[in-house]
Amino acid sequence: METKHYFTRLRESMIKYWDKAAISDFEGEISYSFGELAARIAKMEILFEQLGLKPGDKIAICGRNSSNWAASFLSIMSFRGVAVCILPEFTSESIYELVAHSEAKVLFVGPWVRGRIDLSLMPSIDTFIAIQDLSIMQSKTAVETETIDKIFAERYPNGFRKEDIHFPEDNWEDLAIINYTSGSTGSPKGVMLTHSNLSHNVREGQQFYPIDGSKRIVSILPLAHMFGLMFELMFELCGGAHITFITRSLTPALLMKAFHDVKPHIMATVPLLLEKIVKKSIFPVIQKPIVKVLWYTPGINILLRRKVKKNLMKALGGELDVIAVGGAALSPDVEKCLRQIKLPYTCVYGMTECAPGIAAVPPKEFKYRSCGKIVEGMELKVDSENPRKVPGEILIRGVNVMRGYYKNMQATDNVFTEDGWLRTGDIGVVDRKGYLYLRGRSKNMILSASGQNIYPEEIEDQLNSMDGVAESVVVERDGKLVALVFPELAEYADWDWERVKAEIAARMAENLQKLNKQLPNYSKLSDIELQEKEFEKTPKKSIKRFLYK
Repeated sequence: METKHYFTRLRESMIKYWDKAAISDFEGEISYSFGELAARIAKMEILFEQLGLKPGDKIAICGRNSSNWAASFLSIMSFRGVAVCILPEFTSESIYELVAHSEAKVLFVGPWVRGRIDLSLMPSIDTFIAIQDLSIMQSKTAVETETIDKIFAERYPNGFRKEDIHFPEDNWEDLAIINYTSGSTGSPKGVMLTHSNLSHNVREGQQFYPIDGSKRIVSILPLAHMFGLMFELMFELCGGAHITFITRSLTPALLMKAFHDVKPHIMATVPLLLEKIVKKSIFPVIQKPIVKVLWYTPGINILLRRKVKKNLMKALGGELDVIAVGGAALSPDVEKCLRQIKLPYTCVYGMTECAPGIAAVPPKEFKYRSCGKIVEGMELKVDSENPRKVPGEILIRGVNVMRGYYKNMQATDNVFTEDGWLRTGDIGVVDRKGYLYLRGRSKNMILSASGQNIYPEEIEDQLNSMDGVAESVVVERDGKLVALVFPELAEYADWDWERVKAEIAARMAENLQKLNKQLPNYSKLSDIELQEKEFEKTPKKSIKRFLYK
């Protein structure tokens, strides 16, 4: 497939689907057709001009997903500005630090974030704009809405028409985004991505799942994270799809209502969310004694699994073609169940530094426990003497790879090899057909006393599938392995921690014995330690492992 500039694709879709809905807020008042979105972008460019901004200036966005978040981002891109994407879940102190570090001159801020920050602590910002209505909250430059409207009317006297769309399509290697990402192993860094990086990811999205004006999607992942930005906004919008944003805190009830009402065709999600859906809607049914028998009874099992799939698909809107899971590996028990009911899912692999595409295949080509094959325009190698059998660090290079970390040459130098390969920090193997299998993070690897490499994620996968375990983290203490476990508490009605702790501890003792029988001697656990509270997580729902020792 030809690699077009993403703005070329967006312009073509805007012209083709001019009056069709493009972006909407779920149960909200704001919605734009493709034509209205094009006009909004043109009007925002006039605002930037009046504020004295120039191409290359940094403009930050910090707020929850919404139609105006998307419109603001596209306006920055069209103006040839640099979008500084800051996750709204960051602490107020982190927001202050990142705004200053990015040298942003304007900050789009959402209402939820606005309630947590003090604008006076960001003196480098000249103008604050409210995402909810795109009004100027505070500015060092006097700009009136009437002035913007007057200039827009003079510039487009016949109204904004299809032929008035003029996006920059010659800026392939220009800096487009500084994305501050919070990894699970340390402090955030500003990833510098170009318009070329974005354009190749949009092309890969179209190859993965061709999009046209008939498709719909519910956006649930944060747009300030590259997985959400590229695969819940950019590639679908550039193909003509209608995107609906959930603008408030995500709850199971709200998610199910959105899927029921919108009936999306594609779902991008992280493992934790999909696992919760499966464990709540499927596991209670298939773990009943009689169903356990029928689940594996030839003939009957086919009918039973079809019924379970039908009910789950109906709950998700009934029209899903593909569920793309990224950010981490699915738990083995959940993935086994998805495989058994033939749900159209696939696990993809990426990182912010690749905007984010590295490996993916459609559901029909997906292999169990893998994360797909390397995407077009990218190369992958495993730093191991035997990449098919001996895990090694995954190295990549190609069209999706970032320019580097903003104002951090040391981090940039550290992440690239001398011959230009990007160190992912992930450990894995590649089979003879090119499918990638992850084993864990290199920073998490534990070296046993006998010199064996231990990947805690592999132990956690097994432990998380056991009775009463919601999630876990395996750590090393004084040369021994200990599992920190947050238990599954849903079955305890009105539970009190002190009352149920002893019962849970007894179940974990049984789990410890069962698990150690499955593990080699060098990776057996010495203990399971209960956690009263859920593990702290990054916005993409990865556990912040560095907090737990």
